[in-house]
Formats: sequence, C-alpha cells, structure tokens
Amino acid sequence: CIKANAKSCGECIQAGPNCGWCKKTDFLQEGEPTSARCDDLAALKSKGCPMEDIENPRGSKHVLEDREVTNRKIGAAEKLKPEAITQIQPQKLVLKLRVGEPQTFSLKFKRAEDYPIDLYYLMDLSYSMKDDLENVKSLGTALMLEMEKITSDFRIGFGSFVEKTVMPYISTTPAKLRNPCTGDQNCTSPFSYKNVLSLTSEGNKFNELVGKQHISGNLDSPEGGFDAIMQVAVCGDQIGWRNVTRLLVFSTDAGFHFAGDGKLGGIVLPNDGKCHLENNMYTMSHYYDYPSIAHLVQKLSENNIQTIFAVTEEFQAVYKELKNLIPKSAVGTLSSNSSNVIQLIIDAYNSLSSEVILENSKLPKGVTISYKSFCKNGVNDTQEDGRKCSNISIGDEVKFEINVTANECPKKGRNETIKIKPLGFTEEVEINLQFICECQCQSEGEPNSPACHEGNGTFECGACRCNEGRIGRLCECSTDEVNSEDMDAYCRRENSTEICSNNGECICGQCVCKKRENTNEVYSGKYCECDNFNCDRSNGLICGGNGICKCRMCECFPNFTGSACDCSLDTFPCMASNGQICNGRGTCECGTCNCTDPKFQGPTCEMCQTCLGVCAEHKDCVQCRAFDKGEKKETCSQECMHFNMTRVESRDKLPQPGQPDPLSHCKEKDVDDCWFYFTYSVNSNGEANVHVVETPECPSGPDIIPIVAGVVAGIVLIGLALLLIWKLLMIIHDRREFAKFEKEKMNAKWDTVS
Repeated sequence: CIKANAKSCGECIQAGPNCGWCKKTDFLQEGEPTSARCDDLAALKSKGCPMEDIENPRGSKHVLEDREVTNRKIGAAEKLKPEAITQIQPQKLVLKLRVGEPQTFSLKFKRAEDYPIDLYYLMDLSYSMKDDLENVKSLGTALMLEMEKITSDFRIGFGSFVEKTVMPYISTTPAKLRNPCTGDQNCTSPFSYKNVLSLTSEGNKFNELVGKQHISGNLDSPEGGFDAIMQVAVCGDQIGWRNVTRLLVFSTDAGFHFAGDGKLGGIVLPNDGKCHLENNMYTMSHYYDYPSIAHLVQKLSENNIQTIFAVTEEFQAVYKELKNLIPKSAVGTLSSNSSNVIQLIIDAYNSLSSEVILENSKLPKGVTISYKSFCKNGVNDTQEDGRKCSNISIGDEVKFEINVTANECPKKGRNETIKIKPLGFTEEVEINLQFICECQCQSEGEPNSPACHEGNGTFECGACRCNEGRIGRLCECSTDEVNSEDMDAYCRRENSTEICSNNGECICGQCVCKKRENTNEVYSGKYCECDNFNCDRSNGLICGGNGICKCRMCECFPNFTGSACDCSLDTFPCMASNGQICNGRGTCECGTCNCTDPKFQGPTCEMCQTCLGVCAEHKDCVQCRAFDKGEKKETCSQECMHFNMTRVESRDKLPQPGQPDPLSHCKEKDVDDCWFYFTYSVNSNGEANVHVVETPECPSGPDIIPIVAGVVAGIVLIGLALLLIWKLLMIIHDRREFAKFEKEKMNAKWDTVS
C-alpha cells in the first residue's frame, strides 16, 4: 500500500484490496507525505487512526433478475413459448468491483425437456452427391417422426451449395454455365449458395421442394461450403431462426475452401460476415473471399448455432480437426448414399446436448474471470475445464461458481456490461460491472477550500488535492517555486548544510521524507532527522522487541528500561526457592541476580559450595536452647539467641509447607544419638523462627532374653537336624551292608551243593 505512493483516497483503494486511507485530519506526523495516509488496515490502526476514520469500501453483488429454471416434461399440457422457458439462473445481476477483490456468484443451468429445435440441412449439390440427393428428398417427414420423440416443437429447412461462380472453380464457358455436367446428364447451373426452404414445421413441404432440386457441378474438389455456412449463420431473418436450439447439418463428401483461396479467382476482399441473399441466392461470392475458420467460429457462436458435419469416411480426419476449432460442433460418418443421415443427426444432437460449455463476451481491460464447475456425480473442475460439464441428460441440473476480478479501474470509472451464456443457447446472464474507483469521502470534498492555502485545492478525505500547478501538502507552492534556493533554506537544520538531513526532498520549503524499501521503516521529523529503525538493538531486535523506536530513541514498554529496552524490571526471575529476592544474598538487576555475598552464586544466589545446610548450620544452637546439651551448651546464651524458638508436642504440630514464609524441615542427631526435629523459617521482617519437637526420639536398648532364647533355640534345632541327617545316612548304609551279606550267603550255598 505504501509503495503505491497514493496521493488521494481513490488511488489508495486501487492499490490493493487490503489498503485503507486514514481521513483523520491530524493523522500525519511532521515530515510525512500525504501518501502515508494509505496503508494496510492493521498498520493504520496501530498508528492511531480510528476505524471510523478509515476509508475501506468493499465490493458487493446484487441480483436483479432471478427466475427459477423451468421444470417441464415432453407431452405436458402447457405449451410455453420459447422465450418463456428458462434454462439458466440468475438472468441479470450487478457486481460492484474493487481492484484486486474478486466477487463470486453461482450460476445454475438446467437443460429443459421438450425444448424447441430448429434444424437447417445444408447440402453439397456437386455432381458427386447425386445419389445422396435421392435419399435426402424424403428426409423431411422421416426426420419429423424421429424428432417428435425429443421435442413437440420442431422445424426444418434446406439449403444447398456448390462453389464460387468464377474460374478456376467452375467452367465459365456458356455451355458449361448452362449445364456443367458431361454427357446427357441434366444438371442445374452452378451457384454458390441457395436457401431452398426456410425453416418450417411442414415436413411434406421439405420433401416437395427438395425433390425438385438438381445436381450441379464444378471443377475442383474442395467446395465452397464456408460461404454457405456464413450466410446461414448471419441471415437469420431469411432462414427463419428462432431463439431456440439451432442445429446446422452440413452434408458433403469433399473438403472446403477457406480464407485466402479466393486469390485463385482474383478475389482478395476479406469476407465481411454480412448477409447478401437476394431472392434466396448468395450474390457476392465473386466479390468476397471465403471466410476464415476463426470468422466462422465467431459468427456461429454469436448466433448460437450448433454445427453437425455429416461427411463421408474419406474426409473424417479433416472435419474432426475442424470440429476441434469450432465449439459445440460434432462430426458424423455419412454413408456413401446418405442413407444413415437421420440416425447420424439424432446421435450428433444427443452428443451436443449432453455437454454445456459457458462462454463470456469480451471482457473490459483489466477484468478477469474464472470458473469452477459442479457437475454430475461429484465431478468438479477449475480453469478452462471449469467452464463445462459433460454427460448431462435432459432435465439434469448443474452449477458453476464464477469469480470476476477487476485488476485496474477503467478510464473515468465508467460501468461495463459483460454476458455469459452456454454455447449453442440463446439465453444469457447479463452482468453489470460497477467499479469502485473513488472513496465516499471524495464526494464530500470541499473545492477551493481555505484549508488548502487560500483555496488552491480541494480538501477531501482529510487531505488537500491540489489544483493544477500547485504542490505541497497544503498546496502552498506553485510548481515554479519548487527549485528555489530560498525555499531550501527552510529545509536545513541549524548549523547544517544537509537538506532534509539527506533523508528527503525540500518541496515548498518543507521536507517530504523519502521512503525506504522496507515499508515498515519510516523517516519523519521537520527535517527528516528522525526514523524508527536506527535505535539500539538487543538480540538482533530494535529496542529488544520490548519498546518502540521513536526518533532514534527507544520508548520502552512497561517493566522494561535501558537504551535498548533490554533491562527487565520484573523480579520474578530473581525469586529464590525460599521466596526471597536473590535469596537475600544479592540485588536483582534487569531480571538477573547480582550476588553481593561472595560465597553465594547461581541465578538466584542460592548455591554455596562451602556452606552448611540450614539444618546443619543451626543444629547445635537448637540443641543447646531446647535440650541444654551439645557442643554450644556453654556458649549458648552468647551465640544462639538470633532466632525465636517455640516448642511443640509432636511432629504433627510443626509448621507445614504452604505458609507465606519460606520454611525448612530438619531432622538431626544429638550427642546421645537421639533424633530431634525442628523447622527453620525467616519472615518478611527478616526474623528467624524455630519450632522444635520438645521430646527427642531416642532408640531403646536391645531385649536380651528373646535374643538368648532365639540363639539357644537355633542351636538346638540345628543339632536335631544334624542328628536326623546322621541317622538317615546310617540306615541307608546298614541296608546296603545287609543286602551284600545276603548275596554272599546265597553264593556259599551253591558251592556246598556242587
């Protein structure tokens, strides 16, 4: 926003969608240019501009016509006129556009059932199409019967073409002009294009008039079909087109001439795209060249005509390439004698009606448009594919989301109109574009205001817009005075040769400070001597991130001080675990403890490598005062009177953690090996308080009788166990010896017998 260097509110809001203009009269600091009023909204608020003084107009949309799409089925009793059928919604709306801010609206399309159709059959009547003409002669009534399945309102027309009536496309000898065919063939004179039958609902009339047609002839293979297509497209009144579905069936067995080919016949004037039918005959084929493909695309689109190319197999590839260049067109393969033309037309119509493609009229300069489609079966697309939906059946509804964005304001901010329509349909959405190029406060401006140096400008939106030839914040100078040396003297500080401290320009005797690449860095002051980026830094941040840089000096936030606002006044980081600042052993400076007692160190002066703990330090004094014993018993009254002592009955009565004063719980041994318990605390006045349990816990002596009894019992049990083990071993030994004896006795008995 600042880089836009906006001199007025209008210029500011055109710089971007997030730019606002502060109209508060005293908003600018000394030395700041008028363009400093333009900034993003957050920056303006941070600089002290109230929301009610910020001009920030927003775009909007307003629907003017929003008729619902028509729900109607074939065979319904109601017969609506084509203009009463609605297939696209909304129909008309207004978009107010601010530069860079897109406006979005939804478009709904529903292909109506039983929608009227106009079909014009355009046929090549060169000699090679002789057998095809015989089959087309009965096309009218047969096609009527088939189309009744699709619509109850169908009309058909017929036209024919051959070639331009000049050499070298036809023979211009008198005999060949009368009958271009050879032998005894009876052919009609060559012609460029003839409208045989305007659109009619009478199928019999089609058969009758087409039955009277005769083949003609020409010399070259490509035909003049493009001349005929152009006339069919632009001669709406003669052809009889209605504002309904318009189908053009182009039937041929040859290629085509296009723009530039007319030079062969000495024709160099480009096709003018206008209707030149006289007595239903194209009369300017010898005067205008063939139309280009792009020209045909334009005219077919303007007149909402969908083209079906019914061509023989030989030229399929050529016409498929042509189809890719002509939106809403289809190609069908024509049999050698056109016997399949009805089925070809039905198939091509179904293919064309199954796809909807949106197109928009030419956009004003600086306006862009984008589409997002919401098609059947959850298929969504964006960019170019967002313009279309495929595989749509009659009666299906699809939606599109359309974004319109203005990237600049048109000259004089005039309104523009664009139109969006589905290709091949006459219905369209009309969008009136209204551009927000000025602020509301500009309409309230005061021309020749006294606030602008004796009426030399218009006071609007809190600033002066100078008349031609005047400059300065208050229009106080003329352009002739800008380079005056006398003026420069007002832009120098006392005892200085620098104009505006080399940080600005002297305009009308006033310094206008220059801008920095970083828009957050600003020069200010009467002589541009101040800035907001040359203050002391801490941790790489201006004013340590804890203050605001004003005129090269830091203004610190509360609880911070120092040249770089790097000194915190908060004492919380200095708080020791006992609740004292720096443990009472130092001072808190900039959030850090400076320990005054050399024995103590650490972030809160609590670490002492050579010190006893609180309990050990006061153990002897507590022992002598509470129990009249210990090492300091003799000197107790001199060394141990620095604390207040209170006796309690048990450990439960000792002060517990959670009280305001820091507290230490102690357990120590006295000279008799008894445990005594006490607490040590220091209150806010620095007074030490000791609470001691009045009865130490002394360990009782051992009970001799149980010990002796236990020892004796143990010895007896061990002796009994040993005896049992010995007895068991002896039994085992005796049994083994007895068994051995028995065995030897048996052996001796055998010896006696033998």
